[in-house]
Amino acid sequence: MKHRHRIKEVGFWALFFLVFGLIPVFAKSEYHLVLANHILIWGMFAMAFNMLFGVTGMLSFGQALYYGLGAYWVGLMVKTFGEAWFLPAIGFGVLSAVLLSMLIGLLVIRVSGVYFTVLTLAFGQLAWQITFKWYHFTGGDDGIQGIMAPGILGNHIVYYCFTLLLVAVSIWILRRLVNSPLGLTLRCIRQNPDRVRFLGRRVRRNQLRIYVISSSFAALAGGLMSGVNNSIHPDMFYWTTSGEVILMGVIGGIGQFFGPFIGAAVIIIIQDVVGARTEYWSLIIGLVMMTMVLLLPRGLVGEIQAFMARFKSGAGNRG
Repeated sequence: MKHRHRIKEVGFWALFFLVFGLIPVFAKSEYHLVLANHILIWGMFAMAFNMLFGVTGMLSFGQALYYGLGAYWVGLMVKTFGEAWFLPAIGFGVLSAVLLSMLIGLLVIRVSGVYFTVLTLAFGQLAWQITFKWYHFTGGDDGIQGIMAPGILGNHIVYYCFTLLLVAVSIWILRRLVNSPLGLTLRCIRQNPDRVRFLGRRVRRNQLRIYVISSSFAALAGGLMSGVNNSIHPDMFYWTTSGEVILMGVIGGIGQFFGPFIGAAVIIIIQDVVGARTEYWSLIIGLVMMTMVLLLPRGLVGEIQAFMARFKSGAGNRG
């Protein structure tokens, strides 16, 4: 089992670097680099969210708060102090997400289930409302435009490689966390928090830890995205951003570590293909997503694994 697990992980990393490493070579235009950047960043964001929902069982509808926070740190600092502050602003965004998520986390982890979900949603919507109304500081509904990375990072291929490196390191860290004692504790909390307490483990402390970790990677995703789009807007805080990340996890497979990344790639590609061909893209995408959720309840990765298991079982029986 362990050997098969290792082969599966090596296969993912080989495919990951093969596909995304070759994109700068075969990309026909800058647009394809932007699309690949979106897949990388949204994929990391979705995997960080999955640490909350898929691993720990905490359904947050407010992770857009930290995604937007990371983006606005970059936008505001570049606008105020210049391009040289682009990289420090990403760091400040992650640090501020850590501090804010610790404060908010101390409140939201005191409740569970739908109450936790609603509270996280409320904080996210509050941030969106402040950003939307505080026009002279945040730009209001116009957002902030012209966000450029400094020096060599201003080259689209170099920035893509920069994003690829950070996303790969982030996924590796998240993977190590899942396989660590903390990850085991989080999975136990999802299954039976009362038993975890009986064993002497602090449930809320571990929930707070993973809430902070997930939020910091969401802020990193927002900071990186500001350099891809060269702009930010209040909708980065809006609840639909959190909903999109949840959908990515569901499509790819909440119970699978790499599932949300696959789900992010599928959704972004579908949005790109459909959006380029019809003005009714939102309706068609909604129908496609609904169909996939109904037909693939375990997600793409989960259904593929189930099919392979049935196939091997059938082949074994015939042998």
